[in-house]
Amino acid sequence: MVKAEQIKLSAEKHFAKTLEIRRHIHQNPELSFAEVKTSAYIAAVLDALGIPYVSGIVKTGIVALIKGKNPDKKVLMLRADLDALPITEENKTVYVSKNPGVMHACGHDVHSASLLGAAAILNEFKSEFEGTIKLIFQPGEEVLPGGASLMIKEGVLDNPKVNCAIAQHVHPSMEVGKVGFRSGMYMASTDEIYLTITGKGGHAAMPADYNNPLLIASEILMELKKKFPNDGKSEIPTVLAFGKIEGKGATNVIPESVSLEGTFRTMDEKWRKEAHDIIRKIVNEIAERNKAKANLRIEIGYPFLVNDLKLTDKCKEAAIEYLGKENVEELPMRMTAEDFAFFSQQLPVCFFRLGTGNKEKGITSGVHTSTFDIDESALKIGSGLLAWLTLKELSV
Repeated sequence: MVKAEQIKLSAEKHFAKTLEIRRHIHQNPELSFAEVKTSAYIAAVLDALGIPYVSGIVKTGIVALIKGKNPDKKVLMLRADLDALPITEENKTVYVSKNPGVMHACGHDVHSASLLGAAAILNEFKSEFEGTIKLIFQPGEEVLPGGASLMIKEGVLDNPKVNCAIAQHVHPSMEVGKVGFRSGMYMASTDEIYLTITGKGGHAAMPADYNNPLLIASEILMELKKKFPNDGKSEIPTVLAFGKIEGKGATNVIPESVSLEGTFRTMDEKWRKEAHDIIRKIVNEIAERNKAKANLRIEIGYPFLVNDLKLTDKCKEAAIEYLGKENVEELPMRMTAEDFAFFSQQLPVCFFRLGTGNKEKGITSGVHTSTFDIDESALKIGSGLLAWLTLKELSV
């Protein structure tokens, strides 16, 4: 069995290249399902490593295989995502985004670089494990329907059939050097809500002549808040929030209609469906009472993410062995969502967090912000730990 120190030395040896990969991807971000150059770059790195792959899955996705001894014994999947966000980067680093308005603000550049670093390590130790490692580079994590669901539909979990999967995600609020795990329910499902209320527009000074959709929308929002208070006291963790309301009126102009956009998140599929019906009922009743029309669309998004108890506990113990108990934390449940959840509904998975923050260096910005960045030494831990967890799971 390979020792942890051997993996750490290999991660150190490949660190310069892993860093180069991360910076290249960070400088050249591409939006969801348009990661053409990113995919080509990753393919070139795999070519250089001599790792066979198939590209063009969901257009820009890549699947690569590293076969050990007895390759049919077990297949473990490692996954990274490729897409960036429509954010203008405000950092002043040498590797700042070259694409105006597009930025790797969620760490997908880190995920891809870490996976390629892990691939370089694991490729060195092919004689030390039994089974096959399937490397997944997935497009479109940031937008519905999520690249994971589309790759599953294209058969990414078959040929060879995947038995379990591991993935990591940057965690800027956790100091570099640390990682976090949680067994069982971890992240929420997510649905998008689009609502248009149509009343009757008119001159603001003549209330008898109009039916103000803004007031009707406000009534709906307040009634929804009563039913979904977002106070953390619900038996089932639930969030209903609206982040956009648009009326396109003026100080003295009442618009004909108003549109709202929001999100619904929870951790129970039965309640998820029931809640959708409650939302529809409240919207329709208030609109009808106010002699207005309501057009409600609830777009079903990602399911909840559940970490397999056995696999996650095993990975946590392996991480303690690799990093020390003081550097492995227990994570709380969170209401954010991830399309890796689609994989968690199909097979045992472990989705863990990689500490990337450094308060002393001022690296504290959260994901999805224009100043997000990482302490790049996290790449060494990310690649090394992914390789170590894989070897522990497939050890001879």
